[in-house]
Amino acid sequence: MEISGKHALVTGAGAGIGRATVIALVQKGAKVVAADINEDGLKETAALAQQAVSGANVVTVKADVSTAAGVRAMFASATAAFGGLDIVHNNAGLICGEPLWPEASLEKISAVIAVNLGGVAMGTQEAIKALRARGGGAIVNTASVAALQAMPTDPVYSATKVGVVRIVESCAGFAAEGIRVNAVLPGMVDTDMTMKQTGDGTRPAAWLAPVIASTVMLTAEDIAVAVIALIEDDTAVGQAKIVGNVGRDYK
Repeated sequence: MEISGKHALVTGAGAGIGRATVIALVQKGAKVVAADINEDGLKETAALAQQAVSGANVVTVKADVSTAAGVRAMFASATAAFGGLDIVHNNAGLICGEPLWPEASLEKISAVIAVNLGGVAMGTQEAIKALRARGGGAIVNTASVAALQAMPTDPVYSATKVGVVRIVESCAGFAAEGIRVNAVLPGMVDTDMTMKQTGDGTRPAAWLAPVIASTVMLTAEDIAVAVIALIEDDTAVGQAKIVGNVGRDYK
């Protein structure tokens, strides 16, 4: 797909991977709706997009993807902003953080499931509807290498990311309508979610220290490059693309 001139929606755009993807898309000539529950983060994302591309067309939308009403309202605002959508990046996500499983609160577990799995499931469904109206397009969902193996410290996060991969694989058939659904599976990424929210809000979780020390940390921009590649590659259908040093794509 040629991105220039296309209309895109990115969730979780107030920081990290979502922010990097917004900037990458405007650099490619897209008009972008940046959605997040964090309005201050969205303002910063829009400002950074303007710094990257003078005159960048970025519309910000406060959105809660954990509820049906929130997802419905977000897509209504996004499609109205530019008259339709060609690209959707369902990226918003949470991690349980500390205290670790099984001490994590039921409320936190519920929130992680609602955003990571529910938000992506509903976001993918609404994206398919929106892209049908434009005759096709590309959807990229953010999963994680945590989908590849058991994660004793945060099994709920891992399980939601497995679910994201299965949603993508199950939607491969929509390529017949010109709608390509794929996923990125980032390794360890240097974002606030990894470096602060996994722990007490000021530091990474203690159990992550040896992992961080033994790996090359990715940047949010590294993941945005992979998202752009999946959007542009018209042969990419139902893929779960690992970004990092895991060494293989998801099978």
